Amino acid sequence: MNEYYLSYSTGWSWTDVALAGVAGAVAVVAAPVVLTAAGFTSAGVVAGSLAAAAQSAAYRVYVASGSAFALAQSASAAGIGVNGAAAIFTAVGGTTL
Repeated sequence: MNEYYLSYSTGWSWTDVALAGVAGAVAVVAAPVVLTAAGFTSAGVVAGSLAAAAQSAAYRVYVASGSAFALAQSASAAGIGVNGAAAIFTAVGGTTL
């Protein structure tokens, strides 16, 4: 093996990789619960919720397509989907690792 690979991989263990995988999986499962708790539902934003306060403070009348708020509402209304689940898994798992 070359020395670069050995020096780059030193310090990681299979436990670290497993922990990252579990953290990513838990985040994917928890995402719909967190969105609902924040006030994003399939019927729209719940009045008086954290989501309503964020919409009022940051976006006022117009919510831009592709914004974090629009993505959260879309994920809550239509489901996270495969691409969203992969993004969540990768972000949380990579951060954990």
